[in-house]
Amino acid sequence: MAQDFDYDLLIIGGGINGCGIARDAAGRGLRVGLAEMNDLASATSSASTKLFHGGLRYLEYFEVRLVREALIERETLLRAMPHISWPMRFVLPYHKDMRFESTTPTSKLLSFVMPWMKGRRPAWLIRLGLFMYDNLGGRKILPATFTLDLRSGVEGAVLNDRFTKAYEYSDCWVEDSRLVVLNARDAQARGADIMVRTKVTGALRRDDHWAVTLEDGEGAREVTAKMIVNAAGPWVGDVLNGTLGLNSREGVRLVRGSHIVVPKLYEHDKCYFFQGEDGRIIFAIPYENDFTLIGTTDADHSDPSQKPECTPEEKDYLCAFASNYFAKPVTRDEIVWTYSGVRPLYDDGADNASAATRDYTLKLDDTAAPLLNIFGGKITTYRRLAESALAKISTQFEGLSGNWTAGVSMPGGDFPVDGVPALIAKLQASYPFLNEPWARRLVRAYGTDAAGMLADAKTLDDLGEDFGASITARELDWLKAHEFARTGEDVCWRRSKLGLRLTPAQVARINAYMTA
Repeated sequence: MAQDFDYDLLIIGGGINGCGIARDAAGRGLRVGLAEMNDLASATSSASTKLFHGGLRYLEYFEVRLVREALIERETLLRAMPHISWPMRFVLPYHKDMRFESTTPTSKLLSFVMPWMKGRRPAWLIRLGLFMYDNLGGRKILPATFTLDLRSGVEGAVLNDRFTKAYEYSDCWVEDSRLVVLNARDAQARGADIMVRTKVTGALRRDDHWAVTLEDGEGAREVTAKMIVNAAGPWVGDVLNGTLGLNSREGVRLVRGSHIVVPKLYEHDKCYFFQGEDGRIIFAIPYENDFTLIGTTDADHSDPSQKPECTPEEKDYLCAFASNYFAKPVTRDEIVWTYSGVRPLYDDGADNASAATRDYTLKLDDTAAPLLNIFGGKITTYRRLAESALAKISTQFEGLSGNWTAGVSMPGGDFPVDGVPALIAKLQASYPFLNEPWARRLVRAYGTDAAGMLADAKTLDDLGEDFGASITARELDWLKAHEFARTGEDVCWRRSKLGLRLTPAQVARINAYMTA
């Protein structure tokens, strides 16, 4: 590989796709630089519904390859990061009035073959879809689907009486922004330069390489790279046509997904998959022990520079949707937090935002110094996207080694899938001043690295200042040194969700400590 340039790959964007590609490429021996203009996972990758899932509803669009790939990935990723990802059971209540979106291929086919159904979802069709969901991905860890009687189970106690039957199936939870950070940490450990709060302000092709201008808090500098990977997420089009100065017909469709968080609506640990009579779906998910997460919406979002926010209409929509299922209505005054993200989907010309493909599209421009543009993708398939990206660019790097990331643990994830309780007990035995909720939070965030963070601490005083909600100076120092955190927002809303439990004054104190 040529050694004439600063980097073999310069990746623009520190979301899940950019960090996943950086990790994979660095592990194959490429010299990698990654520039993120804000914090890691500061946009789409911290605003997902927090699920590793195959995408049950995508079967209605006949996206079987995407669903199969995602289903296979669930268990691959569970084994690699059992601290930040874990199995969950999903309850899908059934009622005879459930309907399709009229534009889905399945709806059109069913309407043609069985016109008397008038868009309804018959029980046999849902069960067929769940059978495919159980079997497309070669499931080994996760249990299969079965039918629930909601009249006798705890799952039905909080639902409207009209729901008497449900299907229960498996998917997985993931701490999305932590996943991004762990990929960045592992990429750095393998030699990548991870540059946060560093913006690419310009790039020029010079024969066989790129001259790239980077700007951070200390000023501007120029680096050279054999190849650029444009993984800028919602800004992929702006980077392509603006920063890189290229004219491209490839388009990105920005789709906003909004979520609301309310106090815990039920006591069990299962999630609900709700289907609306408008054909859309939402989830209600146990969240951060004391809350329920409800989402998501699908709405076109025209401008990536406009911060996505959950609109009053979206709040009303989510509350009304959930209230159609829960016996006790969900109201806007219960909402304790909202968040929104913009999905940068490949523009396939779909009629509405819900129908736009969630599959990823990789476009290689090798007319001169090569450029790879990343469109779309799901958090569940980020690792496979990275492998596909490396396959695309392999012709540019002679002797590049093959796939390696499947089965390789993320930082802190080197323990069994069912090993969290044992790791919590071990941490408490080593550090008796930790109570169970605190030890559980640390294990769920850092896995086996929790002990490395606590190091030689013997007492609470050894951890330094207590900032509230079990955050101490020792942890903040760790986040700054090892996880690229720079501000209070990085800590409270991306490295954790402790912003839900901290006062504004406590958040301000954390920010002052991080920025000192």
